[in-house]
Amino acid sequence: MVASTSELPPETLLILVTGASNGLGLAFFQHFSHDPAVAVVGIDKLPLAAEQRARVGPSAHFAQVDITAAPSQLEQWAREWMSTSTPMPMPRPIPLVVHSAGVRGLVPAVSSAQPHDVAAAETLEVMDGAKMLRTFEINAVGTLQLVRAVLPNLRAAAEMQLRPKVVVMSSRMGSISANVGGGSYAYRASKAALNAVVKSLSIDVPEVCFASVHPGRVETALVKTREEGAMTCEESLRTMLPVIQRLGEGTLQSGCFIDRFGEVIGW
Repeated sequence: MVASTSELPPETLLILVTGASNGLGLAFFQHFSHDPAVAVVGIDKLPLAAEQRARVGPSAHFAQVDITAAPSQLEQWAREWMSTSTPMPMPRPIPLVVHSAGVRGLVPAVSSAQPHDVAAAETLEVMDGAKMLRTFEINAVGTLQLVRAVLPNLRAAAEMQLRPKVVVMSSRMGSISANVGGGSYAYRASKAALNAVVKSLSIDVPEVCFASVHPGRVETALVKTREEGAMTCEESLRTMLPVIQRLGEGTLQSGCFIDRFGEVIGW
């Protein structure tokens, strides 16, 4: 697996996948890494383990990047990694961003003491401000910072008539109208904020198609135990890929909030 993209041919298209060291992000990273028509850049705060590196294809490039870093650091990284090297650095077109980085927002002490009871670590009684703020920082603020850092690349793709898309892994738990269970304060609120960010981006950047997508209940590292009814990342990915292809059509317009089958979710 090659680390840098600087020596790729100038016409090479990039796909960016965040949260690429585990869960859905890793599944997307592995999937696109076997596509010879593109180069896929995976980023994550955590390194890519040796076992994971062995499973990605020849189109893969990986960098450790924290989406909550200072905006200037993210923009500098994007310029270094997402630009051509000669004769003059120019933003490489990115026709697709799959943003999977995120956290569940569980209170650590409770989660460690009761690893098999996810709900207990996000109740009214145990939730605290510090956990709320950190969850917002990653799930909502980090998303905005990431998109701003790669906007030149998305706009370069739009200029080439490539219909760029930003697919954000949201959650039905971010729907206020669908909340009938209560609890999950940090996660619900941060995902609702995330949806608001994505909706505003769809208005402010009309040349890019943005979508908040609920991938279903997926077995990932967001929690320490397998939740009842959780599917594999690969199963979720298989159902989302056709929907991602259809974004911009029919009810799947920029700013939509949908599930993995393309069905609209109420705000």
